[in-house]
Amino acid sequence: MIGYFRRNHFTPVPEVDSLAELNEMVDQWDLHDGHRRIGSRSRTVDEYFAVEQPLLMPLPEEPFETGRLFTPRVDRYSQIAVRTNRYSVPTRLIGKRVRVVLHASHLVVYDRNVVVACHERLIAKGSCRLDLDHYLEALIRKPGAFPGATALEQARSAGKFTPVHDAWWAQARKVHGERDGTRALIEVLLLNRHLAHEHVVAGLATALRAGALTADAVALEARKAAQAEDEPTIAASIPALPGTPATVTSLHEWCLAHLPPDTRPLPSVTPYDQLLRRRRTSGSDHREGEAQ
Repeated sequence: MIGYFRRNHFTPVPEVDSLAELNEMVDQWDLHDGHRRIGSRSRTVDEYFAVEQPLLMPLPEEPFETGRLFTPRVDRYSQIAVRTNRYSVPTRLIGKRVRVVLHASHLVVYDRNVVVACHERLIAKGSCRLDLDHYLEALIRKPGAFPGATALEQARSAGKFTPVHDAWWAQARKVHGERDGTRALIEVLLLNRHLAHEHVVAGLATALRAGALTADAVALEARKAAQAEDEPTIAASIPALPGTPATVTSLHEWCLAHLPPDTRPLPSVTPYDQLLRRRRTSGSDHREGEAQ
């Protein structure tokens, strides 16, 4: 049946954007073929399989690894070569050997026993898949390389670097300059390691409307968006009036407002006065001794 499946479903070759989309199409074709009759047989494929299934051995309960193991070395571009393609890893691993488990649709990169990267497997040969997050520590030191980075173009194509990022970045460069504005954007991108992507985008949109072009303001608005999603309040359910300007709370003011009350007593200088009196007494005794 492999030849039948290839001739009927893979001719011509389907055009997909990812292996996940192709696997979903294959699953749908499998379900459709289960209702098909082979030749002049009276039963369908699913009915014959229902008869054979009790005779098959059960699947193992314990999971077992089916991927292929590789141990490549990370080159100076923070990339590893697996088969005929290249994948990015964090820059801190440059020059080290990592462990790669290659599966049918994805690959996982380990530094010792810690997962440091996970990529969708590339289909074509000689391709390269780069994750922008892997290069942020290097780009924040050299922000001039950020606009032309290949990882940035791939992030745009994947939808991770949205038009909201571009709009906020353009305004930040106008206010802070090319270097400092780009560094502020990279600091915003580092927030994705602790906050959800949609919350960071919401924080960028709010900060852009209010003209707050600092990473601290975006971080605060992103956390407020996350809290509003977890704990919806009555104020959040009230729609904003059209034309109402967005407001952004300063991170410094927010921290001061949420500090616990200070119950410590006021400082006293009484101990210092005692030291001064002792010094005068010792000095007067010394002068009386010299006079005698």
